Amino acid sequence: MERQKSADAIVVEPIDEGVKDRQFLGHRLTASGTMGIAPKSLKRVKDRLRMITRRNRGISLNKMVLEVNSFTTGWVTYYRHAQCQRTLGKLDGWIRRKLRCVRLKHCKRTKSIADFLIGNGVPTWPAWLTALSGKGWWRLAGNAPVQKAMDTPWFETLGLLRLTQQHAALNPAGNRRIR
Repeated sequence: MERQKSADAIVVEPIDEGVKDRQFLGHRLTASGTMGIAPKSLKRVKDRLRMITRRNRGISLNKMVLEVNSFTTGWVTYYRHAQCQRTLGKLDGWIRRKLRCVRLKHCKRTKSIADFLIGNGVPTWPAWLTALSGKGWWRLAGNAPVQKAMDTPWFETLGLLRLTQQHAALNPAGNRRIR
C-alpha cells in the first residue's frame, strides 16, 4: 500500500513536520476539527471553470452562465458540510471577473465597450478611458468602471447563482458545528 494514499493518522497531532491538516476526498480536515476544501480541489474547480468560461468558445454569455450554474451547483452540494464561506466568496468574485472578461470580449471594439459601459451607468469619461486603455481583458475586468457596470445584481439578472448563497441554503445550521 502507498503510505501517502492510505494514511492512517490522528488529525489532532501534526502529521508531518509543519503539516497540521489532512486531505481526504477533496476535503481538508484541520487540527482544530474544522472541515474545509482542499487546495487541490480548488485548483481543479478553477481549471474546470476556466474551460467553461473560455473567451473563444463562441457561445452566448447566457448559455455560459447556465453551464457555470450547472457545474457549481453540484460542486457546492458536494462540499455542503465544509466550512468554506470565505473561500466560496473569493471564488464567486473570481467567476464574476471571468464572466466580465467574456462580456468585454464580446463587445470587440473600443466604441462598443464604451457604449456598453455608458449604457450600464458608468459616466462617459471613465467609460472611454477604460475602453481606450489597451489593457488585457483580465485587467479590464478588474477595473472599477467595469465592475460598476457589471456588478453582482447585473449578474443576478443574467441568472448567475452565488456560491455563498447556495452553500448557506444547504446548511440550515449556518455552517456551525452543532453540539
